[in-house]
Amino acid sequence: MELLSVARMREIERAAMSGGAVTGLHLMERAAAGLAAAAAPEPGMPIAVLCGPGNNGGDGYAAARLLAACGASVTVHEMTAAPATPDAAENRRAWIEAGGAVRSLEDAAAILTPVRGDMARVALDALFGAGLTRPLRGPAAALAQMLDARDPGALRVIAADVPSGLCADSGRALGGVAFRADLTVTFHGPKLGHHLADGPAFCGALKIVDIGLRAADIDPSLGARLVGAGPEALDGIFKTGGAHKYDHGHALIVAGGPGRGGAARLAARGALRIGAGLVTLGCPPAAMTENACRLDAVMLRAIAGPEDLRAALEDRRVGAVALGMGLGVGAAAPCVRALVIAALEGGGALALDADALTAFADAPGRLMGLLHERCVLTPHMGEFARLFPDIAERLAAPALAGPAMSRVDAARAAAAQAGCTVLLKGADTIIASPLKGGGARADVHSANYARAAPWLATAGAGDVLAGMIAGLLARGFSAHEAAWRAASLHGAAARAFGPGLIAEDIADAIPQVLRAAGGPA
Repeated sequence: MELLSVARMREIERAAMSGGAVTGLHLMERAAAGLAAAAAPEPGMPIAVLCGPGNNGGDGYAAARLLAACGASVTVHEMTAAPATPDAAENRRAWIEAGGAVRSLEDAAAILTPVRGDMARVALDALFGAGLTRPLRGPAAALAQMLDARDPGALRVIAADVPSGLCADSGRALGGVAFRADLTVTFHGPKLGHHLADGPAFCGALKIVDIGLRAADIDPSLGARLVGAGPEALDGIFKTGGAHKYDHGHALIVAGGPGRGGAARLAARGALRIGAGLVTLGCPPAAMTENACRLDAVMLRAIAGPEDLRAALEDRRVGAVALGMGLGVGAAAPCVRALVIAALEGGGALALDADALTAFADAPGRLMGLLHERCVLTPHMGEFARLFPDIAERLAAPALAGPAMSRVDAARAAAAQAGCTVLLKGADTIIASPLKGGGARADVHSANYARAAPWLATAGAGDVLAGMIAGLLARGFSAHEAAWRAASLHGAAARAFGPGLIAEDIADAIPQVLRAAGGPA
């Protein structure tokens, strides 16, 4: 599924209307029908509809008419008596001709205040839609702040397309103020901002209404895919009969010294569970006994430094390396850098995580000069800022105008700069890879709404993910394919296990996910 930018959605609408397949009024009526159905009106139910000056307000006027026809007691509060678009003006006229009354937006606070006995039970936010480029001001901002502190049981807020004030391209509240909805009803398809940053928190639940538009092919330089653990993610995952273990790749996981091997062991289990035919954990000789006591199916090899790693990579059956987990920071950084450089000079597929990224914090350009298209970087936001400080600074700047910079923009810029795949971790995990003609493609794995897995916020979860990526790289998947598939299956495993999850459980839940998806029982 494509996550739509504002520009992309407008392009789809223009294509449909220019071809004569539909008019703006038809689209508005269909959107209004979806909003009215979501409000679940009952006879006499008091509903306040807040209408802005553009087409989002037009959706609100049309929805008010449909809600009133269902017997609801509807009050429309408008920002202006002269909407800015012809379609919105036409729906305002139709509302008034149907006997509907309009009041100013300033009056809305009176019936949205919990102390009143006649307060509305539903507020339909149709003030500003996806095209908003400036922060809310005046009565709209005051209402947003007032409703943010409401008792959720007293008043249900439904947003039309996006909550007013939210940047639909980034999921950031412009100027820090936006309506906080219980339900957001969007049209045709999800927007980037529904899944990025704070978007899910402002949107509440998300419902997509089909308004009869045709989907166009995704432009990888513009659109972003919403990926998950569906059939596409599982293509090529299942092993076939007659294959040898080496047919499914050999992953090498580089571990730290004594007492620091847990992260690498988690990664090794992730690589093995995702289907790598063999997994070897390489560690300093002093840590061999410790790791041998904790591992069975995972093999061991002594790797004391970069020369040992180079020797291990002379075995061309090693299809991928993962390193960085538990290798150490601070005084250990020079040694870690040497290991990373040795792995990169080997030219093979490589997943760099945690300490392998932090080791280059004082010289990120040195790392950038060595990376290649078979590499995957897996930073969380702190590590991302160490490697890409200029990009991170732009992302952290206040969102004062739309479209605001998004995590997708940041990951794309980082991938283009690094020349390899960047997986930026978070509830909205972004997987970006450079395109040969310039720019970068991006996929989004969203652990939000029905796919939320908050228990993934546990120590070691990222180590398992790095191992899963390495396992898929070893099996022959490209860097981008390995990264988004691993992120999707990692999230699915967490949801399958549920609350109480610790990192050790993630790899062990992978077989359950694969069986549920239609793999061999």
